[in-house]
Amino acid sequence: QVQLVESGGGLVQAGASLRLSCAASGRTFTSYARGWFRQAPGKEREFVAAISWSGGNTNYADSVKGRFTISRDNAKNTVYLQMNSLKPEDTAVYYCASGAMGPRSKEYDYWGQGTQVTVSS
Repeated sequence: QVQLVESGGGLVQAGASLRLSCAASGRTFTSYARGWFRQAPGKEREFVAAISWSGGNTNYADSVKGRFTISRDNAKNTVYLQMNSLKPEDTAVYYCASGAMGPRSKEYDYWGQGTQVTVSS
């Protein structure tokens, strides 16, 4: 079992930056790839970014490429999502997930509770 807890969300203006964190506990952290997904009101959950267990491979949704950066610190059992140049359309609940590295929700076995990110125009 893996427990994931997200933090770092908040309300910011367009153009600002936020860094989300996802702390893991439970089973061996380094064995799993990690992903970030988001869900806006009335929309389906969508892939944002993923990172391999070693941190050597990353993948991003086209909508965030060049603005968001995913990273991980295995010594701290934590994954980060640095979000720059935020736009109102980035407003969503952001979820951390642990499992296989990929863009589909079903590839991940464990999920956090989510953290709200709101970007005002």
